[in-house]
Amino acid sequence: MTYMNIPYQLTELPSPPPCQFKSIWKVQANNAYQVVQSQGLSTPGLFVTLEGKGKFVQEDTTIELTPGTILFVKASTPCSYECAEDDWKFYFLHFDQLDMIHHLGLPIGQQIATSKIHEAIRLCERLIDTLIIQSIGYDYAANLTLQELLLIFAGEQTTRMTSNSDMERILFQMHRNIGGQFRSEDFITSNSGLSRTAFFSQFREMTGKSPTQYMLELKLASAKASLESTNLSVKEIAATLHFYDEFHFSKTFKKHYGISPRSYRQAFSRLN
Repeated sequence: MTYMNIPYQLTELPSPPPCQFKSIWKVQANNAYQVVQSQGLSTPGLFVTLEGKGKFVQEDTTIELTPGTILFVKASTPCSYECAEDDWKFYFLHFDQLDMIHHLGLPIGQQIATSKIHEAIRLCERLIDTLIIQSIGYDYAANLTLQELLLIFAGEQTTRMTSNSDMERILFQMHRNIGGQFRSEDFITSNSGLSRTAFFSQFREMTGKSPTQYMLELKLASAKASLESTNLSVKEIAATLHFYDEFHFSKTFKKHYGISPRSYRQAFSRLN
């Protein structure tokens, strides 16, 4: 017998609409290149510097743009930018608003070093290709490519601030092995280099639960999916998910969901 995986759903949280792409410039500049926007940019933008150096000035702040960096800039504020050392290669993207940028935790007006510059180049070139060919749906494709670019940068920043690869690996292993027998000690020794105390502390900090409780809730969610979508008996579900016995499973299920497995299946069948 195999277990039913749990449904993975998008959590409905308030979030701003995605940025809408406006334009992209690919620039190779020398010292003759200088742009002054006395009224500010018409829309927010993003500099992606590939080679050389540029200089961006806004609100009496000067930022040197160096290779492998990005800079998000706001609109409607006087600014200027120019080549700094006779060789500046960069992309500049216009989009409609900064709400999504704020939501993703990306700083505005602050140069950010990125290790994703080659991925950024690939996506910028894809954008340009899309706009040249203009196949059916190219506007959707352009916006999706912009979202992908922004998410790459956001993911990189999040990883720098909160990366916990040991815990992430353990969570993946737990979700991929819902139907297996679980001993938290096994996960400590085989999936992390942490001490027992550090493991339990970090796991609870990340999930709000102990490893045992977290895995139990995964198994119960799997059991609930099995009751909804299979003809497996309660006894078979209990055995598949390695509960001690049918009675233990039923008692645990009722404690968590407030209803016995058999009653839940009957209620679900009536509603559907």
